[in-house]
Amino acid sequence: MTETAVALPRPSRSALDLIGHTPVVEVTRIDTGPCRLFLKLESQNPGGSIKDRIALEMIEVAEREGWLKPGGTIVEATAGNTGLALTLVGKQKGYNILLVIPDKMSKEKIQHLRAMGADVRLTRSDVPHGHPEYYTDMAERLAQQIPGGFYVNQFANDANAEAHVKTTGPEIWAQLDHDVDAFVAGIGSGGTITGVARYLKSVGSDAQIILADPVGSTLAGIVNDGVPGPDGSYTVEGIGQNFVPDTADITLIDRAISIPDAEAIATARELLLKEGILAGSSSGTLIAAALRWCREQTEPKRVVTFVCDTGAKYLSKVYNDAWLADQGLTERDLKGDLSDLITRKYAEGAVISIGPDDTLDTAFKRMRGADVSQLPVILDGRLVGILDESDIVHIMNTDEITRRERFAKPVSSAMTRDLDTVQVGEPLDALIPLFDRDRVAIVLDGEAFVGLIARSDLINHLSLNR
Repeated sequence: MTETAVALPRPSRSALDLIGHTPVVEVTRIDTGPCRLFLKLESQNPGGSIKDRIALEMIEVAEREGWLKPGGTIVEATAGNTGLALTLVGKQKGYNILLVIPDKMSKEKIQHLRAMGADVRLTRSDVPHGHPEYYTDMAERLAQQIPGGFYVNQFANDANAEAHVKTTGPEIWAQLDHDVDAFVAGIGSGGTITGVARYLKSVGSDAQIILADPVGSTLAGIVNDGVPGPDGSYTVEGIGQNFVPDTADITLIDRAISIPDAEAIATARELLLKEGILAGSSSGTLIAAALRWCREQTEPKRVVTFVCDTGAKYLSKVYNDAWLADQGLTERDLKGDLSDLITRKYAEGAVISIGPDDTLDTAFKRMRGADVSQLPVILDGRLVGILDESDIVHIMNTDEITRRERFAKPVSSAMTRDLDTVQVGEPLDALIPLFDRDRVAIVLDGEAFVGLIARSDLINHLSLNR
């Protein structure tokens, strides 16, 4: 049997050798209007994002210029991906890593960073640039306090954009056969859109440079109207700012398109369903903007943007239906009753429950795994009780039997049978007496169990439906 020879890369000696040279795939199952839309899969970098490119360049420049010495500490403010990239490169080179991260970042990114050995400091995501707890201000302060500390400052580091002039831009130009009509990117630190735009213009390309910006970021207003747009909150991670980073050259950008969170997330999920590509939230923003631009065109154009990072870092958010419902980012049919407050309904299989004959050990592990403090007890489809952490503590607080025997006791021995229930058609005010008694509301439709409502569910409902 004759094997067909395939040219494959030779083995590398380090993960750092795998940075860059990422593939490009064309979108073929989503409506792109008259255009062809290409995605450069930066999620294929060893650290899982486009930020691997700038981390390598910024660290190597700092080494050459003497800012970073052996045994030193790399300090950075990051939305997660730059931190992952700096940790990947820095640890390979023997440096300590300290990262300051806004508290809205996905838990997957934070867990990933800590597993790689980074010292992660969480700070507030609800304060503006210039506030002492804003992540860039805090990182700069910490770098000054640490002996041998080097503040990378991706937002004002010339090596950031230069990494894309040297690598990303040339790769795109070669992979698209020197034929690019539009390039779409976001601004996090500003290096990507600036570096690629500089390269494209240097080779004579007249490609339109399009900024994809989350609604709530002020940058689109600056590009389109010369004044900052409305400042607001958004859930998309890694792009959008309320200031123009020093690294970003706004004069290179022809137009900005603002994308709301719901559209970005819906686009990322559509990309997975139709194209089989698992992308992060910022990629959803970029691709949504690219699709808008493509569908506006009347003639065929060739457009390129990025899958900036893998969606595996956002499974608890972008790809979590309950989280999206809690954030008001999905279309829901509101019924005007208490079921509107319940995003995890029993009939839909979304409620974590326990049986009366299960052990307390099983119940506690299920609570831990689902990050909840109480479980409805279900028998033959009927609600027969509720078990919360205090019920388990009560059983544990005895010396009559061994600890193993306590955990082996059935749920029925500890659960509460005297249930505080409300009917699904009752008003919101019916919840307050239950919460005053420190109870969770058990919602029934007749005798059928609908779900649970905690204080946080009521507050979230009122916040989303003002």
